[in-house]
Amino acid sequence: MTHSEAMQPETVSFGYEEVAPEEKAAKVGAVFSSVAKKYDIMNDAMSAGMHRLWKDQFVRMVKPQPHEQILDMAGGTGDIAFRMAAKGAHVTVSDINQDMLDVGLERAPKKMGAIGTDRLSWSRQNAEELSFPSKQFDAYTIAFGIRNVTHIDKALAEAYRVLRYGGRFYCLEFSTTTWPGFKEVYDAYSHKLVPQIGQMIAGDADSYRYLIESIRRFPPMPEFEQMIRDAGFINTRVTPILGGLVAIHSGWKA
Repeated sequence: MTHSEAMQPETVSFGYEEVAPEEKAAKVGAVFSSVAKKYDIMNDAMSAGMHRLWKDQFVRMVKPQPHEQILDMAGGTGDIAFRMAAKGAHVTVSDINQDMLDVGLERAPKKMGAIGTDRLSWSRQNAEELSFPSKQFDAYTIAFGIRNVTHIDKALAEAYRVLRYGGRFYCLEFSTTTWPGFKEVYDAYSHKLVPQIGQMIAGDADSYRYLIESIRRFPPMPEFEQMIRDAGFINTRVTPILGGLVAIHSGWKA
């Protein structure tokens, strides 16, 4: 590394842009504050409702058990947490964005119904610097959130830290499909139509343009699996959906 290279400030990706790390956190925060109220409606529109099936499959793989303590990171609107709490687990819903948490809090009484909301806790948290003690949770889940973290390695290290020995890590995230033909169709759809859908439904094309770009910048499945192993997890596994358009990553803390 030359002296001039060493003097270059660190940058991280924000969609297709390169920005300073502290700038990314603010920009991502603005995106999710903008889309919070319409987030779940947009998920339905963008995925033709398939995100619900992906989340159901994700929770089946997590296998939440009664009385388990589970941390659902980047889970603001509660979609994953409601499913796991219905299985008897106590879920701490965490998100860096208070607007997203507010949507989840508002939805919780109706979604949980007769079960009640006692199995849910809500906590504003930065995935890179969790305030929880070490070895507190039986499972750590994060769905469609880790690609928005500034330093993914720090978030994975924190996930490892707060899990008990034998604890499990599960991540649901968009990836890159390997199906010939489908990839090109999806690329055209996502880049051209999703921002237009975002404009129509949420009045915000730019935020959805970023969300699509962030998917393109996320590491491929083998590379992300290696990052999970580098954080200390063992028995890592990748379960591709639609050829890897979406993937469920898992690992265990030994």
